Amino acid sequence: MAQHPLPIDSAFYDVVIVGGGQAGLSLSYYLQQAGISHIVFEQHTQAHAWRSQRWDAFSLVTPNWQCKLPGHEYLGNDPHGFMKKDEIVGYLAGFIAAVDAPVREGVAVRHVAALPAGGYTVETSAGTVTAGQVVVASGGYQTPVIPRLAERLPADIVQLHSAEYRNPQALPAGDVLVVGSGQSGAQIAEDLHLAGRRVHLATGDAPRCARFYRGKDVVDWLADMGYYDMAVTDHPLREGVRDNTNHYVTGRDGGRDIDLRAFALQGMELYGRVTGLADGVLALAPDLQANLDHADKVYNSINASIDKWIAANGVDAPEEVPYAPVWTPQGEREALHLQDAGIAAVIWCIGFSPDFRWLDAPVFNGRGNPVHLRGVTRQPGLYFLGLPWLHTWGSGRFSGIARDAQYLAEAIVAHSAQQGQTRLYA
Repeated sequence: MAQHPLPIDSAFYDVVIVGGGQAGLSLSYYLQQAGISHIVFEQHTQAHAWRSQRWDAFSLVTPNWQCKLPGHEYLGNDPHGFMKKDEIVGYLAGFIAAVDAPVREGVAVRHVAALPAGGYTVETSAGTVTAGQVVVASGGYQTPVIPRLAERLPADIVQLHSAEYRNPQALPAGDVLVVGSGQSGAQIAEDLHLAGRRVHLATGDAPRCARFYRGKDVVDWLADMGYYDMAVTDHPLREGVRDNTNHYVTGRDGGRDIDLRAFALQGMELYGRVTGLADGVLALAPDLQANLDHADKVYNSINASIDKWIAANGVDAPEEVPYAPVWTPQGEREALHLQDAGIAAVIWCIGFSPDFRWLDAPVFNGRGNPVHLRGVTRQPGLYFLGLPWLHTWGSGRFSGIARDAQYLAEAIVAHSAQQGQTRLYA
């Protein structure tokens, strides 16, 4: 991608925003309203990940009514539906046009460091600027996670990360092994299964939830219950909730449950967690039963919490019984011979890891995660935005990013006024 030169008046900005996704653009929306000069550096293009890192049949797993980007809420005729990939890209294109943020695309931020007298130096692929404040809005999903054992897979097996998967037709003929049963793994396994591909799924401890329960989408019930307004500081797990794997469910074809046991009845091969590889044979943990039981336990516990709320509030809703397993594994398989199984492709669906190596600031804990409160760090003028559970469940999603961005914009305005460095737009 061609790199754009920095504008002439680029020696100093009140605020530099790193990342031009929905988080960075949402903050730009509020900073423009406040009249604070800023620039957004995006190493690819705005909302790049939605166009280039989603498979063809991808759809939202939350209903459209939760799309509440600032000044750009969903106004379509299907609020309880689930936008497909092209519709999501269109929704974001409208948001990009409406915000009209001062974005420099094709510019990668290489190093950010605090200056002794205050403010920051920001080195980019197109030059260096200084800033009064810096907001890291690049998200927590930068580096695809692929285990080192992948290096030892037979050379004739095609390997993809979930971000590279597009459709079943793009894979070679033969069986497909999907590793990981979180949202992406479960949905990609379903996509392949519905296309008639023979799928092997190595599960993990991901939980699942119902799509619809007692007459409504589970998301609607949880919204009524106030779950999406719960701050991370009020959650029973506190910051530990940020490490949780997302529940698997789908918005495909109007939305439905994903039941791996039902897939097994239809021919999908299920296994426990991958633990090793030697001589073309994958080692597997004997935990398939435990993984399935855990997912169902969470599924039923969420429904039970809805039951309790319905009863406490006297809501009239149709009764439903707890989920009962439709299939149970007959023993555990602790090895998978890839050639004998006819595996032609492996799709790694074990997530992403953040990459903040370019940020030189004492704001990280021992695990390399930023320490903050609602995105505000102890380093004056340094913030994070768009991370999972930054403040609430919706912080990394379309539903909660506006609230977080507005909060940070107010903190930025206050800090700028305190430092006397605010440069207002004309």
